[in-house]
Amino acid sequence: MWLQEGKPYVLKVVREAEQRLIRDGSRNKEYLSITGIPAFNKLSAKLILGEDSPAIHEKRVCTAQCLSGTGSLRVGAEFLAKHYPQKVIYIPTPTWGNHPKVFTLGGLQVKSYRYYDPKTRGLDYEGLLDDLRAAPSDAVVLLHACAHNPTGVDPTREQWEGIRQIIRSKNMLPFFDSAYQGFASGSLDEDAHAVRLFAADGGECLIAQSYAKNMGLYGERVGALSIVCASESVATRVDSQLKLVIRPMYSNPPIHGAAIVATVLGDRGLYQEWTVELKAMADRIIRMRHLLYEALRARGTPGNWEHIIKQIGMFTFTGLTKEQVNFMTKEYHVYMTSDGRISMAGLSSRTVPHLANAIHAAVTKRV
Repeated sequence: MWLQEGKPYVLKVVREAEQRLIRDGSRNKEYLSITGIPAFNKLSAKLILGEDSPAIHEKRVCTAQCLSGTGSLRVGAEFLAKHYPQKVIYIPTPTWGNHPKVFTLGGLQVKSYRYYDPKTRGLDYEGLLDDLRAAPSDAVVLLHACAHNPTGVDPTREQWEGIRQIIRSKNMLPFFDSAYQGFASGSLDEDAHAVRLFAADGGECLIAQSYAKNMGLYGERVGALSIVCASESVATRVDSQLKLVIRPMYSNPPIHGAAIVATVLGDRGLYQEWTVELKAMADRIIRMRHLLYEALRARGTPGNWEHIIKQIGMFTFTGLTKEQVNFMTKEYHVYMTSDGRISMAGLSSRTVPHLANAIHAAVTKRV
């Protein structure tokens, strides 16, 4: 009901975890350590890398609790600017609008590689590979772990392997932004495939995690930065240097949100309940994609709209022009970014028909 009305939804497991924390009389409000709650860090690394991760078992992973995904990216950027020999990071075109600012202010030079093909409304795989081949060795490469924002276009497993081979052959450093684990396909393992593919080959990588979407903890600002290192000794040194980055930035992270996550991830019953709720949220978004696609087909809207159901995650790159978007805003009071990106999570079965009418009118008027 709440989802259909478009109102914010708090997961049942989050409510239960908060109640457990309130009932725990031993808890206090003292500062955390610089890198946060140890249990949260351990469980976050395990969530993204997997229970059987060789890197975790070999103690090659260093994790710090950060301020959601944005803060994790920012800490990682400054760490690389201070200690990594190559100060350039390649980001996909397009990407999340905050990425260039975060990395630039973090001290890295931002360059881009091709990603989205407007003609096919899919992945420009060959362009991506060509740009990575042309990039300097040792460069940092930003990769969206799943549910690419803003396009909703992800590489296939075979394409991920091709990307991995080029990155590793050129000794590049992959930096994953994982904002939607479990929220894209409904499977935590499936959405972590790309990260685990890279982490399993023995090479190094960085991973920024966010719990904003998959636990609905937007306002709690809960995230983690994990760095997979070449050895345990390197991980130990990285941990000390991360603390030197975090200390003057915000001293130490907040308690409450990370305690919620640690409670859910650390309890078998709550974890299982979370996976059920998480799949329900992901399935609802997938259903909205199919409803919109079928609504456009029913109206005979010109064009091929299969990309709506092929893309994944919160967002869809509709392919609508700026002029068409402006028309829809003026005539139908439908609001989206000027590049035609819409949030599928914001749709309901009640609002899909109005959106489909607006798209149909914009396309048929050829504005």
